[in-house]
Amino acid sequence: MLRAEIAAAAARLIAEDGADYGTAKRKAAKQVLGNTKVRGEYMPDNAQIEDEVRIYNELFFADTQPERLLHLRKLALRLMTDLAGFSPYLTGAVLNGTAGEHSDIHLQLFAESAKDVEIFLINKNVDFEVSETPHFKGRGEPVETVSFMWHNEGVHLSLYETDDLRGAIKVSSDGRITRADTESVRALIAESEEE
Repeated sequence: MLRAEIAAAAARLIAEDGADYGTAKRKAAKQVLGNTKVRGEYMPDNAQIEDEVRIYNELFFADTQPERLLHLRKLALRLMTDLAGFSPYLTGAVLNGTAGEHSDIHLQLFAESAKDVEIFLINKNVDFEVSETPHFKGRGEPVETVSFMWHNEGVHLSLYETDDLRGAIKVSSDGRITRADTESVRALIAESEEE
């Protein structure tokens, strides 16, 4: 029960304020329990929070969220088409369907060199910032992430080596798709437009 209450509070923070999952969990636990230390078994996992975000969106944003999600998926597809030479994959809230007002587009690119992607963006007159993101395999060095605004939306490109694509898991242990290629995103858009 406590775990579900924390998950619901975290979902509200994500949907309303655009909080990331880690921050939302911590703030939600504090809202529910005050300054009491939370044991691990009471903290919801990201899959449970994602489910709660879906429920929250259906309850409070049913009139705007589906349109917003479709808009972000279409922009992601356009960007993925432009970046086709770097094997782009969509991840995050735009892929899993929980994207809302505060969501950005997250892509994973697989290139010979991060510099190749940066040069491509410079040649397109894209003004970007560089940071780091933990590797999706959870080990080794973090990967370079390039962030910029594109058509008034935040975009984050995590730059992996070409060899990382071979070991990249596309479906999580609970059956959720964690990354989608261009054709899969095109199919998600077509499915949304049929509804």
